[in-house]
Amino acid sequence: MTLSLHHEFSTPDRVVVHVGGRLDAMTFGELDEAMLALLPRLGDGGTVVVDLAGLEYVSSAGLRSFARIRKSMRARNGHTLLLNPQPQVRKVFDIVKAVPVNEVFTSTQELDAYLDRMQRQITEGDNDDA
Repeated sequence: MTLSLHHEFSTPDRVVVHVGGRLDAMTFGELDEAMLALLPRLGDGGTVVVDLAGLEYVSSAGLRSFARIRKSMRARNGHTLLLNPQPQVRKVFDIVKAVPVNEVFTSTQELDAYLDRMQRQITEGDNDDA
C-alpha cells in the first residue's frame, strides 16, 4: 500500500492532515514535501493536527517526518498533535518514545476536550499544562 495524504484548514491557524497507508522509507518524502508546502500557511502559534486513523504502518523514516513537523512548529511557537493512531502505530510511538504521550489522542472528542481545557486555562489565568 502507498501513502495517502489530504488536508483541511479547519481555521486559519489550524490544519488537519489525514495520513493513510504506509509511512516508510519509500513514502516519507511525500509527507515531508506536503508539509513544506502547508506549514508556511499557518501563522505563528498555529496547530497541526495529524489524523492517523488511516495509517497502517510507520517506520523510523516516518517517525523522523513527524519529528520534523514538531520541530518546525515548535520553532514558530506552534503545536503538533497526533490523532486516532491505529494500535500498531501507537505501539511504535510508545516503544521509541518519539512523541510525548500528551500529544497523541485516541479520538476527535479527546482532542477537542484537551484543546478546550488548554484554552480555558489561558482565559482563566491557569497556565499549568495538562
